[in-house]
Amino acid sequence: MGHTTESSWVPSVTLLVGIGNADISALLLGADGRVRGDADMVFEGQPVHPSGAVRHTKNSLSLALHEVEPEVERIVIAGPATSGSLAAMAPDRAVVVAWLIARPDDAEAVVYGEFFRESGGWKFTGIGKGYASGLAELVTAYGVEVEAEREAEQPVAAPADGPVPLTGVAKAPGRAPSRSLAESPWQALAAPSAPARKVGEAGGTPAPTASPAPAPTPWPAPAPSPVPTAYPPVERPYELVEGWEFGPLFEPFTASGKGGEVVTVDGRVPPGPVLVEAAQEGKDYFGVFPLNKFNKDDDYLFNTTLPHFTGSSVIRAPGDRSLRLRVEARNRWALRVSPVAAARRLTGTLRGYGPEALLFTGGAADLRVHFEGKEDGSGYVGMWCHEVAGRTTLLTHPDLIMNTTGPLVHTVPIPPGPLLLLFSADGPWTLTVREIG
Repeated sequence: MGHTTESSWVPSVTLLVGIGNADISALLLGADGRVRGDADMVFEGQPVHPSGAVRHTKNSLSLALHEVEPEVERIVIAGPATSGSLAAMAPDRAVVVAWLIARPDDAEAVVYGEFFRESGGWKFTGIGKGYASGLAELVTAYGVEVEAEREAEQPVAAPADGPVPLTGVAKAPGRAPSRSLAESPWQALAAPSAPARKVGEAGGTPAPTASPAPAPTPWPAPAPSPVPTAYPPVERPYELVEGWEFGPLFEPFTASGKGGEVVTVDGRVPPGPVLVEAAQEGKDYFGVFPLNKFNKDDDYLFNTTLPHFTGSSVIRAPGDRSLRLRVEARNRWALRVSPVAAARRLTGTLRGYGPEALLFTGGAADLRVHFEGKEDGSGYVGMWCHEVAGRTTLLTHPDLIMNTTGPLVHTVPIPPGPLLLLFSADGPWTLTVREIG
């Protein structure tokens, strides 16, 4: 299936994607390779993603790649088993993707290919994987929990308060699904679960007659942060922050190994602030130390015994020599040196594990920090703030925002961005940002 297996770059513009008259659909996936909820499926019955970046039109999809949410790392294109050519056309009518498809004999549904982020841009790769059981099997592979077929007269209880389960059959409270996946593979997802009514809408809470002063919105209850188990971690894509000029741009450098080693970063990394990401498999000590001009250790970047360690920080790549990093480890490890713009953005609620460099570009805000600590109740947590507007290098003396030990839930103020926040933590954490004013 297909005429090439190589990934190819595509422009980060609005692409029109189609396969003849086939009714194709899109699944928007996060870093874990799964959909985040029902809204991440775009098809005829649910034609617009909440972000507006992915839309279903008659026998085609519109992908505004430059508007896709940063949390979405892959867009899978799927549909019924068919023959033809998947084509993606740019606004100037240039065909930027052409992928030949031969109808498989043993499949009812097929993943044709996917768009995925890499080094700040987008690529397309053909896949051609068939699923004999049809859509139900396909979407299950990407995290959708498909409900079993039910008797039409069987009532469905209204969901309790809490997260709405992700299902492959849309349903309204108190009613059974109108169709099963077996009856109509590509139209069974005809509508999302019935949303809660807004105040003043028909069937919703009556609109108030007065406008009382709004009460302060409570901080959300912190949810457990994920502890990584996969190795190596998924590569984090990035887009340039508007107006962000802190640090050079370049193609990321990667290295991996097992045990102690000295890594010399090649000439693609120019001088200036750069993001260093690291990970180690399993449980044992892990350290990364930049080497100075005398080939001796400078202050460490990472120095930890966290199991399944992942982390990131920012250092300055020198201008008179190559950046060299000494890795001290016993297990398998991976390093990536990227532009600072590749760091995660601090917006809304962010969860992580271990030290991380974060970008904040909003206004003055309160930052809620929930640090879960180590299993024995210990663990360090700290944060340093670099105000980088108009700067080309790191501050010699950044502001120290936090510096404490042990599990905590604490709120600290942060100034308006753009900021580079170097967060250090010996375990899982959750950050929630709320702009003021």
